[in-house]
Amino acid sequence: MSSDASTHRSVTLNRVAGSRYTVTNERGGELTIGAGAGPEFTPVELLLVAIGGCTGIDVDLVTSRRSEPESFTVRVDGEKVRDGDGNHVTDLVVTFAVTFPDTPGGAEARTILPDIVRKSRDRLCSVGRTVELPTPIETRIV
Repeated sequence: MSSDASTHRSVTLNRVAGSRYTVTNERGGELTIGAGAGPEFTPVELLLVAIGGCTGIDVDLVTSRRSEPESFTVRVDGEKVRDGDGNHVTDLVVTFAVTFPDTPGGAEARTILPDIVRKSRDRLCSVGRTVELPTPIETRIV
């Protein structure tokens, strides 16, 4: 595994109460997560956030070069199931609801929207690609 600063990513979770954790990234950002008893995001919800955020950023970066969107919403849905494969999320669906102004730039952004959504799904979004590809997770106890 590479520890190159340009490729390495890391977050740290610190327990603050039963089933509640403060998560800190390497840049000092913080959020609190939980098991679903309170308003905090759950780990499954954060997975959905990561998928939507990754592909949403890809699409926004490219389309907004042509036109600032009038509205830009990304919804990610999935089903948390328990079956013979254990607990996991199935039926992941990412839905884009994006509108652009009735301008030449807006028309161009609308035209490229399907292509950049496809490119994000198939190649650009590292989170979505990681979920779709077999990705082993190594666990360590120190």
